[in-house]
Amino acid sequence: MTDATREPTGADSGADSGADSGTGTGHGVDRRLLELLVCPVTKTSLDYDAGRQELVSRVARLAYPIRDGVPMMTVEAARKLDDDEAVHK
Repeated sequence: MTDATREPTGADSGADSGADSGTGTGHGVDRRLLELLVCPVTKTSLDYDAGRQELVSRVARLAYPIRDGVPMMTVEAARKLDDDEAVHK
């Protein structure tokens, strides 16, 4: 197969188009990726908050932002949860 006829992969596949193809969240984040990620502090699972575009670690009381479809998984990028948010909903 020539380059002109090959299937698109990686950056040219349209994977970050924001369309929900069953594996995405509708916001350009791959749901399979979200299932694999854990809190870097506690190594526990994260809850996806679609409205705020954050991955929430209730154990660590931190919310990691998702920017342009990329989870920012550093403590420095995270915001601290207040008492109400830290309670599992």
